Formats: sequence, structure tokens, C-alpha cells
Amino acid sequence: MDREAKPATPEPLEELCARKGMRMTEQRRVIARVLDAATDHPDVEELYRRASAIDPHISISTVYRTVKLFEDAGIIARHEFRDGRARYEPIPDEHHDHLIDLRTGRVIEFRIEEIERLQERIAAELGYELVDHRLELYGVPLKKKDP
Repeated sequence: MDREAKPATPEPLEELCARKGMRMTEQRRVIARVLDAATDHPDVEELYRRASAIDPHISISTVYRTVKLFEDAGIIARHEFRDGRARYEPIPDEHHDHLIDLRTGRVIEFRIEEIERLQERIAAELGYELVDHRLELYGVPLKKKDP
């Protein structure tokens, strides 16, 4: 099982944006770099905090607009992990699922081939070809037993 491995994106967001014909302002470049560097799944407020540390002239509204632009262009994925905040990650070149720690909000990425095959089999048995899916598991750490 591949645990907590951040799937590689095929190319940096800046290059994807340029390839899609987006005009890349310096502030958009900063936000793209922050998203590329993220090892978590930040929300807009966290993206703003990180981006404004690099460029203090970036406004929260610029971050909101840029995230929406990137999402609409299909270069970042939006997740809502029951905490009331939309969180983002670059779309990876390989599918993965998420386990969310309900106590800390930490998001653990994983891929288990057995689960992938089972989902395909279920869809086929129900008469469907699986074209997309999203698996989110929610949990709390197991209590450690005293020796």
C-alpha cells in the first residue's frame, strides 16, 4: 500500500496554466507555486497565508479568484472533507484516495490496488463501466493498548 505518498503531477501548475493559454500574472504564479509545494490540502485561507508571506500584495480575493480559475480549468481538485472548508490539491497524474483524521484534519493519501479492482468489479456487476470515483475515509487514531 502506498501511504502518504504525494502523487506527482505531470508538470508544474504554472506550465499547465500557460499550456491552457491562461495569462499568468506574478500573483497567479505565486499561488500556483504555493499549491505545487503544498504537502497537505490547504483551503483558501491557508493558501492566502502562504502566498501573502511570499508576496504581501496578494489579496484574499485574488486567491479566491485564482483558485476558481484553476479549478474551472481542471488543474486543481476541490475537496470538502466534512470540515466546512473547500480544500485543494493539484490534480495528480495517478488516482489516489483519502483518509481524513477527524481530530486533526490531517489528510492521508493512499492507493490500494485491491480497492481499485473491487470498485471496478462492483460497477461491472451492476452493469456499469466505472469512469470516475472518489473514496474518502474518515477516522480517528486507534487507542494504543497498554503493555
